[in-house]
Amino acid sequence: MTEKQPDFDLLKAICETPGAPGFEKPVRELVIKEIEPYVDEIRVDGMGNLIARKKGGERKVMAAAHLDEIALIVTGIDKNGFVRFHTLGGFDAKSLLNQRVVLHGSEDVPGIIGGKAPHTQSDEEKKKSPKTTDLFIDCGLSEEEMNKRVDIGSPITRDQQLKLIGGNISCKSLDNRISVYILIEALKQAKSTNVDFYAVFTVQEEVGLRGARVAAHAIQPEIGIALDVTLANDLPGADTHQKISVLGGGTAVKVMDGSVICTPALVKFAAELAEKNEIKFQREILTAGGTDTAALQYLTGAGAQVTCISTPTRYLHTTVETCNTEDVLGGIALMKAIIEQIHTYKG
Repeated sequence: MTEKQPDFDLLKAICETPGAPGFEKPVRELVIKEIEPYVDEIRVDGMGNLIARKKGGERKVMAAAHLDEIALIVTGIDKNGFVRFHTLGGFDAKSLLNQRVVLHGSEDVPGIIGGKAPHTQSDEEKKKSPKTTDLFIDCGLSEEEMNKRVDIGSPITRDQQLKLIGGNISCKSLDNRISVYILIEALKQAKSTNVDFYAVFTVQEEVGLRGARVAAHAIQPEIGIALDVTLANDLPGADTHQKISVLGGGTAVKVMDGSVICTPALVKFAAELAEKNEIKFQREILTAGGTDTAALQYLTGAGAQVTCISTPTRYLHTTVETCNTEDVLGGIALMKAIIEQIHTYKG
């Protein structure tokens, strides 16, 4: 390992900077400043993907970490100033209730997601899970004041700060800002590469892998390495086969998820590279859900050999997503090794 601790100041900035699907500009600009000294070319495509290139050889390799976070979007403001919204990405409505958010209009407006108070719910209502359509955002302002600050279509992000809890890191949007951080650090630490390496910070993954499709179609990589989180269901009551991954068990090398079966030879290469560099790792099989890995492999029509470097994460798609410090450092070390050694992969 080249680092004993992550750069928490940088990670905090990455996690807390807003970047709803389709509205990734603030976090993209932060990433550009961090990686400019470490790559040969940077461009932003028409969709908003940040494409950074390290030259080193003819073989095209693309790594993809998505910038966007699950978020909300304003659909209406009622006569009392309460805001209605639609989701951008997958939410359990229970995880939204009574959370702080920020509405990004002509200025940032703080708000609280509210719903019907338990004291006024019928016994039947108490048995049911809330729907997002039952919820609203209270900004403490009148309809007139809200309309001055916020438009229909303004994005809304969750308001949560990064915290260290024991040996773990907790924040909103670790999906997928922890992978953005890992890819940035790997670019900084890699001494060189012998391939044409594209580090792509993609957009709109949470609403359908949209940015990765566009970028992969343009680049046409031979090899694709996604970086994302995976479920750590290592909680009380879960059997061994239900855990998917374990916090502190090491960075994870994806074998499959609900959208992709990874290339066995590339999975083996990544695992052997981890062993060679004494990087703790675990193999990941996630039977549901999807990642940019699929977009790299087949959604472009070209076909590529793929796997994913995954960070085990508890409480996914909530404001308290949690991963382990050592797993993060392992992810950086493995991605660094891939950048430096991927030219030796035979396929």
